[in-house]
This record gives sequence, C-alpha cells and structure tokens, in this order.
Amino acid sequence: MDVDDEHTPVADVTSPAPAPHNGQFNSTSTGAPYGQLAGRNESQAVRGARAADALAVDALRSGDLPRLETGIPGFDHIAMGGLPLRRTTLVVGSTGCAKTVLAGQFLAEGVRRGEPAVFVTLEESAEDLRRNFATLGFDVAQAEADGLWEFVDATPVLDPESGISHYRFDTLLAQIGHAVDRTAAVRLAVDSVSAVQSVLDGPTGRQELHNLVLEVRRMGLTSVFTYEGREGGASFGLGEFVVDNVIVLRNRLEDARRRRTVEVLKMRGAMHRKGEYPFTVLPHQGIVMLPLSTLQLTSPSSSTRVSSGNPGLDELCSGGLFRDSIVLVSGATGTGKTLMATEFLAGSRTDEGRALMFAFEESRDQIFRNAVGWGRDFAAMEEEGRLRVVAAYPEVASLEDHLVEIKRQIDEFRPNRVVIDSLSALERTGSSKGFREFAIGLTSYLKSEAVLAMLTAATPTLFGGDSVTEQHVSTITDTIVLLRYVEMQGAVRRGLAVLKMRGSAHDHDIREYTIGPEGLEVLAPFRDLDSILR
Repeated sequence: MDVDDEHTPVADVTSPAPAPHNGQFNSTSTGAPYGQLAGRNESQAVRGARAADALAVDALRSGDLPRLETGIPGFDHIAMGGLPLRRTTLVVGSTGCAKTVLAGQFLAEGVRRGEPAVFVTLEESAEDLRRNFATLGFDVAQAEADGLWEFVDATPVLDPESGISHYRFDTLLAQIGHAVDRTAAVRLAVDSVSAVQSVLDGPTGRQELHNLVLEVRRMGLTSVFTYEGREGGASFGLGEFVVDNVIVLRNRLEDARRRRTVEVLKMRGAMHRKGEYPFTVLPHQGIVMLPLSTLQLTSPSSSTRVSSGNPGLDELCSGGLFRDSIVLVSGATGTGKTLMATEFLAGSRTDEGRALMFAFEESRDQIFRNAVGWGRDFAAMEEEGRLRVVAAYPEVASLEDHLVEIKRQIDEFRPNRVVIDSLSALERTGSSKGFREFAIGLTSYLKSEAVLAMLTAATPTLFGGDSVTEQHVSTITDTIVLLRYVEMQGAVRRGLAVLKMRGSAHDHDIREYTIGPEGLEVLAPFRDLDSILR
C-alpha cells in the first residue's frame, strides 16, 4: 500500500506565496459551495473531485437504492452517489493497485463524518496499518482512542505440523460482531479475503463467503472486501458472484510507465458510470480519482482582451487575446516558442496580474537568464510576487500527478496567466490515451478558472508536420499560432501565422518574424510563399 513513488514533481519554486486577493480566480468554481470540507486543507484536485461527488449525490434519481457517500475524492461521482447502503463491495486488483488504501480511506472518511468503522485484517498487522495510513493523512490511532475505529486481527494461523491454515468463517463473524457492538460501526473493511484462499477453494468456500456477506448485511454494515485478482483474467474468482458490487483497480504498465485506473464493474440494482477512470495516490491525502465525466461545458467566457506581451501578435489577433482563452503555440525547436511564452508572461505586468510557468525542458535559472537577454526582468517580477516558475523533468511523475500538481500550484498562486512549456515533453511520459485525458483535464480546469493560458508544442520535424500533441490539443484550444522555418532563396527564415482564433477576426497572412535583443518582432507578410503548414 505504498504511496506512488512519483507522487509529486520535484519543483524548483522560489517565489513568495502571494497574499489573498480578489480577482477572477475562483477555486471552487467547479461546484461552489461543494468540495470544501470545513477545517481541512486540501488541494484543488481533491476539492474539485469532492465537488463532483456532491453534485452526483444531489442528482440521484428518486427510486434509486439508498447510498452511502464514501468520501473518497472523485469516487462518488463515478458510482453516481456512493456505495449502496448496507451492501457488500468487492475491491479486486493485482499487487500495487491500492486496494488496502481504498479500504482504509473508505473507513477513514466515514470516521470523519462520525461513522464508526471496523477494519478486519487478514494479512498486515494493525501496527503496520496504523503507520501506513498515517502517511496518507488518516489518524487511525486517534480514531481508536475516540472509539470510532477498531481493528480485528483475523490473520490465519498455520498448523505447525501440517503447515495448513484451518480457517473458520463463523469465528471471524463472531469477532466482527463483537467489534461492531463495541463501536456501533457503520462501515466495515475486510483486507484481504485472498489470505484464506485455501478455504475459498474448498467445496464449501463459496457458501461460507456468501453466509459471511449475508450476516454482515444483517448487521446493517456497508462493507468493502478486498481480493487479490489476476489482471486480464476472465474471472477474478468466486468472490465476485456472492457480493453485490465489484470495483476493479488496475495498475497497468503502459509505455514503460505505471498507470492506475478504477472501474465499477458491477453494482447490483444501482446505476453507475461505465469504463475506466484514472486515479493517483497522494501523501497526506490518499486516493484521488480524476474522472473526465466530471467536466461540464459551463465555464464562463469573457470578451475582454489583454495583451499577449508582443505588440505584433496583438495586431494579428485584432487587439489581443481574450482574457480566458487557451493559446497553443506550435513550432520546431529554435522557432521561438519559449520566447513567445516569455513575452506572454512579461505581459502580465501590463494588467497587474500574476504569471505562473511550468517548465519541463529548461531550469528556472536558464529561463531567467534567457529572459534578461530579451529585455525581460523575471527576477524583479519574482521579487514583486508576480511570477512563479515551477521547473521539473516530466519523467519524475505520472501525468495524473503532474495534473494534480499543476492544479495545486494554480490554486495556491492564483495567477492570471499560465504557461505550460512544453506539452510535447509531457507527452512522452505516458500513453496516447493517458495524454489525451491529461490534456482534456488540464484545459477544462484552466477554462473553469477563467485563466489565460499558453501551451507550447514541438513539431516532429524542423519544417513542421503534425505532432501527436497537436492532434490531442488543437481542437480544445481557442487560438493556434504556428511558428515555422521557411527556406527561401538559399536562406532559412521564419514565418508566423495565426491559424485560428475562436470568437474573433484575425490576420490570415503568413508573416515573417525575427528574433533579436528585444525579443520577437513580427514583420510584413510573405508574398512569394504558398504554405508553412508542413
């Protein structure tokens, strides 16, 4: 039940934390007042997931089974309101899928709501579980002291002579009953029934498990049983047929990277969302699920224009960029993508805002040095509290963890402008499907917070070509700026074009531009050039 080794990017952050201020940023815009638990300091990703959960609970259809909100961020949205009340759920997955984490978090979130819990352990010791849960922010020891949590150690004991474990489910049931009587428990977790596989494989194994499930239901408990299942098998074992609900956790290796997903496979008599959803495990927070189905096309739109930081580009865009738009800058290496992003960040000074940059290819010091060469003083902006640069190699974390970290930084710094340089660097850290989900999650979040964003993407060749990054992102951005090399009369020159700009007229010419001490200068249109798109 280890936390992801790559839970959070190693960031280079040196700018001071800003004082709270009133502005366009609204950290609860995905569901205010939902998502914020009193007295708890949680990241935006967690609050956003809780907001979706609360909305899902509110939207339950009349006549549906009564539900118990799990409290696990994002899960109640996937389950369309939570787990059916007083029923048993089997959580299946191979090693490293976070089954024990989910079971413990299910109980811990209940305790936070005043619902006592019993944890039956068939494998790990109670002391190890207390210590491990503490790293996830679950103070089990305090809950035990308050009479809200009790461990039942039901670890199978081997016969010293035969080496065989003889297990009695009626004894286990009696232990559970005593613990429930002492705590008045509402929630139960059993981890893991795989530890008594030899009993389950016996002629009466299925019936004994079925009787256990029935008795647990008669006690009025909403329970979670974990089970070690084989990935890719047609069946996970006999357990899935005797319980009401089945949740499958997966920890797949995709393109040399691990990716965790959750799927509600079965929920007897109750509605639930279909398919797999990514999740991550964060220190001091536990499991956070990131369902794309939480996204809604309800983000605000503004007709206010602000400067891109480059007067020539502003002219091409009919006076500037919309304040809440997302801009994709596409170009080969050396075409000036980071320079355009630098000018974009410096432009925040004109509207007295804050700017935040996520750099995945260059260090903070290198970015600051280059900015000085183009006449921009990033050090002064940082001292003023108007700029923060977060630099990290993409490979230090999964795409899901990068998304959570990006949301956390934005929520903490409250910028008006955000730069991601570059998406192409992030693309190589996950599968094509994972990157598309990341891109949709990122852009929808930026939209929901009404923040102006510039995303850079590298082309596969020096003279253009479509990249996988552009294919995933171009349709969900508002403005696309192409930077390309142009070969003319034996010389390599540079050309710029605004390919699209939603909701606004824009210049359609292919313009020459140069890079000098003052930055990027947009010149007159090319007259003898047919295309820079390839």
